[in-house]
Amino acid sequence: MKKLTLMILKSLARLMLARRKPRVVGVTGSVGKTGTKEAIACVLSAKFRVRKSEKSYNNEFGVPLTILGIESGGSNIFKWAAQLAKLPVNFLRSGYPEVLVLEMGVDKPKDMDYLLRIVRPDIAVFTSVGEIPAHVENFLSRSELLKEKAKLALGVPRSGFVVYDNDSPDWQEFFNGKVRAGRISYGLMNDVDVKVHRPEIRFAEGEAVTPVPLGIAFKIEHKGSTVPFRIDGVFSDAGAYLAGAACAVGVIFGMNLIEISSAFLSYVPPRGRMNLLEGIKGSYILDDTYNSSPASLRLALDTLQSLPAKRKIAVLGDMLELGEFSEPAHRDAGRHMAKACDIVFAVGLRMQFAKDELVAHGFKENENIFYFEDSEAAGLKLKETVREGDLVLVKGSQGMRMEKVVKEIMAIPEKASELLARQSKQWLKT
Repeated sequence: MKKLTLMILKSLARLMLARRKPRVVGVTGSVGKTGTKEAIACVLSAKFRVRKSEKSYNNEFGVPLTILGIESGGSNIFKWAAQLAKLPVNFLRSGYPEVLVLEMGVDKPKDMDYLLRIVRPDIAVFTSVGEIPAHVENFLSRSELLKEKAKLALGVPRSGFVVYDNDSPDWQEFFNGKVRAGRISYGLMNDVDVKVHRPEIRFAEGEAVTPVPLGIAFKIEHKGSTVPFRIDGVFSDAGAYLAGAACAVGVIFGMNLIEISSAFLSYVPPRGRMNLLEGIKGSYILDDTYNSSPASLRLALDTLQSLPAKRKIAVLGDMLELGEFSEPAHRDAGRHMAKACDIVFAVGLRMQFAKDELVAHGFKENENIFYFEDSEAAGLKLKETVREGDLVLVKGSQGMRMEKVVKEIMAIPEKASELLARQSKQWLKT
């Protein structure tokens, strides 16, 4: 049934693209894909009809579903029938998007090959990858994983563009001499086409126990023009990078920096990606529960360290699918926690390696380092521990269900369905 469904979706998606001929932006990488996809869609929506990948629609199911404008039927054949019944109208109705912004993920070998048989983007966007990318355990090596992602660039026609994070050194190696399309680089550190200046955190005015961060402010430079940018709800360099990528795509579509900067005023970060939420007892939460990898965890810990708080607490679940890199990655994370945190709640078998490193750095068990097998137990203990002025980072791989911790300590749990990741009926049952 799965193979039949995939075959139908692939064929119909290709028919839809042939009929409607939208311009397509494909986004891949290992860190910040979803935020970058959202930023690009936000910018282009200021001038064009845009459809973006929703939820986790970035695989062999999600990409054709986005193209067709329908939802997944899950394991229910009747729901699939209901969704497929919408297609005749979708094929004929006016107002199909002028631009599709597709997140194109890679979990295993040949994933990108499959997606490129459905759609070949006009613009390919590459975010950073980190030293140990997510899903690396499914590949023979890190290089093989990056090679699979880099196939996206090879699928772009000569008339298109490849946009890439030049501060992530890997992409140049895979692109040189192989890419037919034009190339536009962005970044903070190196000589790039779209230069992003280091962001500064903006704080709300008032007399709170600790200053409340609002977002970041920075400047972007392109071809002699420099324009200020502001993004609310984002607190790290990650926001600057996604802005650089979106800016590069906006320029390709004929937008100027002022138009792009104005578009960012309506940018809303995706759920579970470093969202700042009010917590119980006058605390605040950095909700980064959507997923975790070594690079994104380090960025989250750096952000926690940079923000003011009476106490900095990290509640961190296992990073999954790292294979042979799992133990060293979790130990390295433990060393970073020791610098950034006052209290750590370690959740999952792999986080025991991080706990061992914390103990070696002077943390004391059941005093400022606590260990739990699952997120529910961690949430209950955290509820007792948190107090006014605390800033709590919560993060872990999807399978760790760390959003349950956030729900336990958020000030208004009734808003969980609006604010947290994985709140569908299917996820809530697990």
